[in-house]
Amino acid sequence: MTDDTLPTRSDRVEISRRRRQRSVKLFIRDILVIFVVAVLVSFLIKTFLVRSFYIPSESMMDTLHVNDRIIVNELEPSLIPIQRGDVVVFRDPGGWLPPSLPPAQNPLAAAVDGALSFVGLSAPDSNDHLIKRVIGLPGDHVTCCNALGQMSVNGVPLNEPYVVLPAGAQAVSAISFNVTVPRGSLWVMGDNRYNSADSRYNRDKPGNGFVPISDVVGRALVISWPVSHWTWLDNYPTVFSGVQAGQK
Repeated sequence: MTDDTLPTRSDRVEISRRRRQRSVKLFIRDILVIFVVAVLVSFLIKTFLVRSFYIPSESMMDTLHVNDRIIVNELEPSLIPIQRGDVVVFRDPGGWLPPSLPPAQNPLAAAVDGALSFVGLSAPDSNDHLIKRVIGLPGDHVTCCNALGQMSVNGVPLNEPYVVLPAGAQAVSAISFNVTVPRGSLWVMGDNRYNSADSRYNRDKPGNGFVPISDVVGRALVISWPVSHWTWLDNYPTVFSGVQAGQK
């Protein structure tokens, strides 16, 4: 075909075919770019902002139930200070959890779980972490129990509406304790007080039951799954409103 002749029918068909091929290639390229960008954004969000965990035990009932999924804010404590009453996820400070083997998975399931974990939609390491409520900050004097069975922080008795106690229990803890939280650490307890291996029961472990703030992954913000459990997680500021800062 020359510049001074009209394209034949076969020429027009070929031109149309090439245009369609080019459009398909551009579409596939755009989809791949969008996918890669979405994965990178998800990875960055998981690494620096939020990630998902599931609840493996009953230690935080009735606030959290077994197999609930939670969204954790990773800006706390790196940028946002931890507060009393926060529900936090933290790495095992040493000896709190029994040794565990990774669950057996077929290669396909393992690959899918790995991909979801990469973007923060799965949490295969949940069994290597713990979740508790922060009761004492660095310098706080935490004691239990007074004549009414209450725990006190810096001399202020706490009325804790989130605590679950078995029938007939007269105190918020089955054991008494009197501790001062060291610098850079936390005193944490489960809401299911008579079924929670928390700071009280790990005083013979490294750190004497205190959790280094550096081991905290973040603060649990919301229950994301199942839908019937969806709710923001309260840190009950009124419970601790009368507590003054401890001696740091």
